Amino acid sequence: MSNMLKEALASAETVAAQLTDTSCVEALAAKLAEQPRHVALTVARGSSDHAASYFASLTMSRLGVPVASLPMSVATLQQAPLQVRDQLALAFSQSGKSPDLVGTMEALRRAGALTVAAVNVSGSPLADACEFELPLVAGPELSVAATKSYVAMLSISAQLVAHWQKDADLLAALKTLPEALRAAGKLDWSNAVAELRGVERMIVIGRGLGLAIAQEAALKLKETSGIQAEAFSSAEVRHGPMELIDRDYPLLVFAPRGPEQAGLLQLARDMRARGARVLLAAPADVSEATLPLATTAHAALDPIAAILSFYVMAAGLAAARGRNPDAPRHLNKVTETH
Repeated sequence: MSNMLKEALASAETVAAQLTDTSCVEALAAKLAEQPRHVALTVARGSSDHAASYFASLTMSRLGVPVASLPMSVATLQQAPLQVRDQLALAFSQSGKSPDLVGTMEALRRAGALTVAAVNVSGSPLADACEFELPLVAGPELSVAATKSYVAMLSISAQLVAHWQKDADLLAALKTLPEALRAAGKLDWSNAVAELRGVERMIVIGRGLGLAIAQEAALKLKETSGIQAEAFSSAEVRHGPMELIDRDYPLLVFAPRGPEQAGLLQLARDMRARGARVLLAAPADVSEATLPLATTAHAALDPIAAILSFYVMAAGLAAARGRNPDAPRHLNKVTETH
């Protein structure tokens, strides 16, 4: 069993460990509630930026606070005079070591932002640079392909928004998320391994909260299987990318519960009518689904379970393609950019 697979399957225990002590999340939520926050910024790269995308979508849809992903060069290379006093700036990182990430958060803190590090390594330079730390408690991650740390970022994001909003239903649902993740890790996605074994390029589609997992899935397909996978919103794919989709073109469509699901299902139908090879990941009540998705106690948490099912499949797909998902070519576990 690869480290990628072992670590993905450990996600449930990671989330359970987070939930045993929510004091850091609650303290930050209390600070955020002290005054209106007009905007929030996220700072991250790679898988961490996809986690930031989930946080952004959840925050905007539930709290109405606009969230933007900040290009780090604006703060580090351009040294822009950012007007961010008293606004939230949240960095996501597994290692907390990348110099541009640390430098950006230091600049934002000097500019008066409320700086937060959601980071897996306590005592890291990133944690030290920020006013607040949200420990991911994922433990050591040996595979280059991040899995449990990504799930931990999604979970901590949901906890923060739930406490910030004081949403009793979401808080109650979070308590059962580890159980839902265990179920998600056991779902049969072998059909996807068979369909994608010989694929060289494809599109992954999501929308709303599900766009973050489509982005993450596309990245993992690149780094663990060498597939040129690109992620798009189901709304955006109907523009320029539609030209690529012809007979036998492979698509992976994530359609979890939520207001976006109907449009995603219709897109899957339209693309099948065109002759595309559509892998549709959806809950059991969707008859045309080809890949099962677990449902959690709250629809906002369904994408977290969905990405775990994908991770298990991705580890198997990499092996089927003769690749080692723990050590992708040309990649390192910690990427230090400036």
